[in-house]
Amino acid sequence: MTERVFELDSINPVDFYGVNDSKLNIYQKFFPKVKVVGRGSTIKIIGEEQYINEFYTILEKLVEYYHKYGKLSESDIERMIGVEVESEIEINHSKDHRNDHVIIFGNNGLIIKARTANQIKMVESIEVNDMLFAIGPAGTGKTYTAVALAVKALKNKEIKRIILTRPAVEAGENLGFLPGDLKDKLDPYLQPLYDALYDMIPPEKLVQYIENRVIQIAPLAFMRGRTLDNAFVILDEAQNATISQLKMFLTRMGKNAKFIITGDISQVDLPKNTPSGLSHAIQFLNNIKGIDIIYLNTGDVIRHRLVKDIISAYQKSEEKKNQ
Repeated sequence: MTERVFELDSINPVDFYGVNDSKLNIYQKFFPKVKVVGRGSTIKIIGEEQYINEFYTILEKLVEYYHKYGKLSESDIERMIGVEVESEIEINHSKDHRNDHVIIFGNNGLIIKARTANQIKMVESIEVNDMLFAIGPAGTGKTYTAVALAVKALKNKEIKRIILTRPAVEAGENLGFLPGDLKDKLDPYLQPLYDALYDMIPPEKLVQYIENRVIQIAPLAFMRGRTLDNAFVILDEAQNATISQLKMFLTRMGKNAKFIITGDISQVDLPKNTPSGLSHAIQFLNNIKGIDIIYLNTGDVIRHRLVKDIISAYQKSEEKKNQ
């Protein structure tokens, strides 16, 4: 057994340990092969040298993050450790960064990049294909990656507008009972798309883009009759589009357009006996040149570490039910 000491410089230990050592407990869960003891400004790490060195490197990055942003929440810790962020602090704008799969640089120093093998496939695929289907469970980053690719294309002036859409199907709720006009009713439903944009574009610029319709966010029904030229178009939650709706959407594609269709075929909220347009489409579109289909899985989950286990548990439950 080896022991190594890490000193916290100019940091309130409570900010690093958490109330009742809640943050220390997170470190310990991610690094079960070392013993972590915090006393004042000193963190003592006990274990095998290999695992001590790995944890020591993570501590250095967490301290850098704290000094740069003045905070270190439990979600920050889980994100940085859980997805093995190697460079959230120092942003290198050189061309070599392409090798790190960086898509764009977002707000407040946020590096937005493909973090899993299938997310990397999405980035590479959209460079050579004009239409991409990204299929996978919640938390795999398919929508977030798609929005990042759209923002990148806009910043690089490859397209003139971004169009984000979803079918307005409620997950067990009824939008009709929500207060306000149609926009007020639909905005909460489209919130995940806004959330992604808020990470990537400064708020004032985003408002300007939306007001000038450079970025358009609307329910799928509003796409009917349009021709979408010079646009990067994302259809999110496509499993909730009917066959006719998805056909309508796919045929909106105009010149110089990129389409990404994302969905989770295990989470269909359509009325019973109404087939999913997404499940239907991927059965026969995969052999068309210029269209690619990528399947993400639990290995791509980048939300809280429990999400991966929850998805696996539900999948096992469904498998037993279908036996």
